[in-house]
Amino acid sequence: MATFNRIRNKKQSGGALHGVIQYVLRDSKTIHDGHRVTSGLDCCPQTAFAEMMTTKQNFRKTDGVFFYHYVQSFHKNERITPEQANQIGLELAAKLFPGHEVLVATHTDTDEIHNHFVVNSVGHKTGKKLHQSPTSLMEQRKVNDEICRAHGLNVLEPYTGQKKKKGMKAGEYRAAMRGESWKFVLIKAIEDALYYSDTREHFIQNMEYEGYRVSWRDDRKYITFTCPNGMKCRDRSLHDDTYLKENLEKLFEYRRVYGFTPQTPEPEMGWLSQIYPQHSVASDAVRLGKDLEDMSNTPPPVQPYVHADSRQKRRERLKKLAQGHKLQSEEQEETQTWSQKL
Repeated sequence: MATFNRIRNKKQSGGALHGVIQYVLRDSKTIHDGHRVTSGLDCCPQTAFAEMMTTKQNFRKTDGVFFYHYVQSFHKNERITPEQANQIGLELAAKLFPGHEVLVATHTDTDEIHNHFVVNSVGHKTGKKLHQSPTSLMEQRKVNDEICRAHGLNVLEPYTGQKKKKGMKAGEYRAAMRGESWKFVLIKAIEDALYYSDTREHFIQNMEYEGYRVSWRDDRKYITFTCPNGMKCRDRSLHDDTYLKENLEKLFEYRRVYGFTPQTPEPEMGWLSQIYPQHSVASDAVRLGKDLEDMSNTPPPVQPYVHADSRQKRRERLKKLAQGHKLQSEEQEETQTWSQKL
């Protein structure tokens, strides 16, 4: 069973196109058993961006919609290899987008193998732009099902198109094939996006690449995530305080200050443990040892010089007595005698 959905990218520019292509071609997502599982329709994966931009410039169509982004996701129970998934994706791209350059990148870093399609909006032969209507996705899903059947894969219930029945929404379509809680799928998507993000903006962009919308506003207390299946969830409902808005803000501030590099390993205790360092027994012992070491290097205090004069000694004893110090009995007798004489 394979689902087919469109990811709506709000930003449409050369930079946005380059960012999406870089994301879908990441080694950590596309390399399987030492081989990169990518292909291209009328383009080479490594030079897809340059080829798409050349097509746009040749036909002087470098404005408006730059590209379309789709995801074909295979159910985790389907017995399919990444190479087979990519071949099916390339076959689907040829059926849906003939005459257009399409990058097909197969991601294997999740339980469900899935293909990303980055489609050039301008045809490289005719120069005509690809336009998608509200009903285009439904027709594309029918073609997707036909190809899945041809390869012996399961499909969802066919789309009847009867007016009496409501069309299957994107959320219902995704919900029909999910095999685990959508919240845990969301958490995994957040963790994956954090792995590649050094700023809040990059995090939101990476979430959008996987079909999630993120509402992160300064005047709101919580972050709201909208999943591809249409479900919405606030950060406080994700079973882990790590994903709260205030903690993610501190996380990105920490990464800014300390120069975090995307795709680097996370500290064993997590990034938040670096923001809030805990004082362990070992660290306290080290700190105590340093304090003792500093004390040993401190010169002894200078002892004040005391006159040997007996009258001066008596004055010092009276001073101690006035401050509440207990004097020896013989000193007290001597002090009393001296006081009587005065």
